[in-house]
Amino acid sequence: MRRYKRTLAAAALATTVVGGTAGWAAGDAQQAVTGPPPGSAAWLADGSPGRPLPDPGTASPRDVASFFRTLTPGRQRELAHRHPSVVGNLDGAPVALRYEANALAIRATHDPRYGRLAEPGRRILAFDPRGRGQVAEVYGDLTAARHVSVVVPGSDIDAGTFDRAKDPYGTPAGMAASLRAATGGRTAVVAWVGYTTPVGVGLDAATGDLAEAGAGRLARFTRGLVAAGAAKPALFCHSYGSVVCGLAAPEVNATDIVVSGSPGMRADRVADLRTEARVWAAKDPSDWISKVPNVEFAGLGHGPDPAGADFGARRVPAATAHGHTGYFVPGTDSLRAFAAIALGGSAGARTTGETR
Repeated sequence: MRRYKRTLAAAALATTVVGGTAGWAAGDAQQAVTGPPPGSAAWLADGSPGRPLPDPGTASPRDVASFFRTLTPGRQRELAHRHPSVVGNLDGAPVALRYEANALAIRATHDPRYGRLAEPGRRILAFDPRGRGQVAEVYGDLTAARHVSVVVPGSDIDAGTFDRAKDPYGTPAGMAASLRAATGGRTAVVAWVGYTTPVGVGLDAATGDLAEAGAGRLARFTRGLVAAGAAKPALFCHSYGSVVCGLAAPEVNATDIVVSGSPGMRADRVADLRTEARVWAAKDPSDWISKVPNVEFAGLGHGPDPAGADFGARRVPAATAHGHTGYFVPGTDSLRAFAAIALGGSAGARTTGETR
């Protein structure tokens, strides 16, 4: 009977998404940005170091880090100035060098949408203007902090909207700043918009295609942080971002995976994620995501609710959070728990199968 009900719910989801949104979803369908960063061909053709440069498409972050350690600071900066788009996005390259390279790359676009990203004091760890634009910004001292967190956002986020003033706690920049403040500044937090997010609630949001493309990028990004000398991060994955984190779970280098407002992680239970990271889930009573059927059928839907009793995640309290973007609002129980997790604690949470 339970399987039959899930099948009916899946059929209803398919009917709703295809019948109700296909008319506009096709117009908002997104093409995932993948592959090596812009300028990679010129980078690979540069013979000035007297030996091959690491291939941005195939070299591991550890190999990239090893290569840069063989260069003097002056030679590193020469490469960053000749190839800012590559060095700025090269996982494993020195963090400060990536900040410098990305400031150059942003200014070179002459695009008013991104001008503010090159303002003094901003620490842009990744920047790719292709598509709707991707960006990662660091709050705090990434290589000196004992604890590091990465915020992975959901739909409607790109390089132009990741730090919008409206609904600040629904953007990765606002989430990252709020999380760091809640830890008393004892962490470094990265607002990571390193994948092509869905636009709206059409087919892209109901399928895992964009999440699959983003999962590999997230896994590589986390390995790059550690290779560059940062602490192993905790991931805070909101909404569709939790689908990305679920698919990336077997490969990410993370201490914790924390999902909030999740439509599912493309797994039936924690064990299916095949990760050694601690897995946490938060969902407040007023979050509209509860109305989305937690099923996966014919490629639509993302599976069981990670905050549900059978999934097996550690439940994060969220009674005082409000709505789909309220989990990082100062003063909420969810943010207090997130801060405890970011600092390596247990947040006093319980397994989803436990009762109060």
